[in-house]
Amino acid sequence: MAKIKYVSLSDMHLGADNSLLTNLKQASSETDPLKASPVMVKLAECLKEVVGDSKPTLILNGDILEMALSYTNEAAMGFERFIEQVMPPGKELFSSIVFIPGNHDHHLWEVARETQYVNYLEDVTKPGETLNKPWHVSRIFPKGDGEAPPITYFLTRIVQRYPHLKDFKITTAYPNYGLFNKDTKKCVVFTHGHYIEPLYTIMSKLKTLIFEGSKMPETVGEIEEENFAWIDFFWSAMGRSGDVGEDIEIIYDKMQDPEELKKLLHSLARGLAKNYGNTGWLGIPDKVEEVTLSRVFDLLVNTFKGTERGDTSETLSKDAKAGLWRYVNGPLFKQLNHELTKEYSQNLATAPLDMTIVFGHTHKPYARDENFSKDYGRWVNVYNSGGWVVDTPRPKPIHGGAVIIVDEDLNAASLRMYNEAEEASGYRVSVENASHIGEGLNPLFDDLYRLVEKNKDKEPWRGFSAAAARAVGVRHRNLDAKIHRKV
Repeated sequence: MAKIKYVSLSDMHLGADNSLLTNLKQASSETDPLKASPVMVKLAECLKEVVGDSKPTLILNGDILEMALSYTNEAAMGFERFIEQVMPPGKELFSSIVFIPGNHDHHLWEVARETQYVNYLEDVTKPGETLNKPWHVSRIFPKGDGEAPPITYFLTRIVQRYPHLKDFKITTAYPNYGLFNKDTKKCVVFTHGHYIEPLYTIMSKLKTLIFEGSKMPETVGEIEEENFAWIDFFWSAMGRSGDVGEDIEIIYDKMQDPEELKKLLHSLARGLAKNYGNTGWLGIPDKVEEVTLSRVFDLLVNTFKGTERGDTSETLSKDAKAGLWRYVNGPLFKQLNHELTKEYSQNLATAPLDMTIVFGHTHKPYARDENFSKDYGRWVNVYNSGGWVVDTPRPKPIHGGAVIIVDEDLNAASLRMYNEAEEASGYRVSVENASHIGEGLNPLFDDLYRLVEKNKDKEPWRGFSAAAARAVGVRHRNLDAKIHRKV
């Protein structure tokens, strides 16, 4: 079998009660973070079957910890259970771990980069010298020269509490992390993927509306610098804000059902109109104001329905495809070209490059080739690793989770662990490959396909599928109850 060098997971949302990887109490929607969930246990068994003795690098590609809708301690305990499963004493599956923050654990990037800046002040500068501005992104290809935080401190400190991992460090990169093989001209880029949606660059858009002549940012650094505070506030901190955070969680839940969200917002419209006297909140008669606000809130519901996670009609919507195209051909291309030219003398405009892009965020796994023709002028292998949470009260077959595997030659393949299904028989592990006509053979895909297809009715694959089917069903019922509860 091809030697596996990298394994990538994303959107685990550890700590969230709707995550298959967060343990729940028996016959309850309450979490029990002191035990590993049945799906997590079976996932670790499957990973062990795949990696064998290869000891690859684990790449955690964003939204690993749920820091929007669960408290930090719950997310941390979820991460502990995961480490216990994949890094047991003397049987560690991975030699190293790289963490790429997403929007739901973006705050960990802020902690890492601010700590790095403090280290820069202490170790590099002297009083009276000109200080560099804090940087908001890291290199795609880390060189360990101070431009990227060497470790993500929060996760590293969690891991180092285990005696056998006391010297283990988890490195971090944001928002892009890359692998490059100079000999084969192959490149794999990991990015969480939230910047393919306009929702996450809303501050930049507001800037262009308010200040005449201003433009949308063109580089990764500019995008993050203008929008990091918004992402950190709403997607990585707001849900942990005491009682307010619990109320925000109700709104998140009701966002999954447009009709329930409309009821909630119409109730808000009535409350605003009623509680501000005869002339209402907007200074107009109560009834007129209620109707006006209700119509405005209906428009907001339509906006929420447009988020990529909520689109269950296709694996990547037309708007998300356009967003991915813009990100790859714009900010990512600029950063890649700068670093490859500087470090490897590989100009993307002239050098052939076999590229693979791995992202998550959408919770809809797939494997396909895209022809990003504007600047690359060639096909790009694109893999989405899906997610491990239940976002809807009814099964959506387009939702599921995958593990992306990369071998020593930077061939990639997707281990599709599950897709939501109406019946337990619809759950099965499979293997996918992103390829196009004329592309060479992928020995990694062939090896994984034989491994899984030959043994799909045996352990650990059969046990994983059974555990996933049960866990998804429980979380569908729990979410349906939460959505319809009164507030």
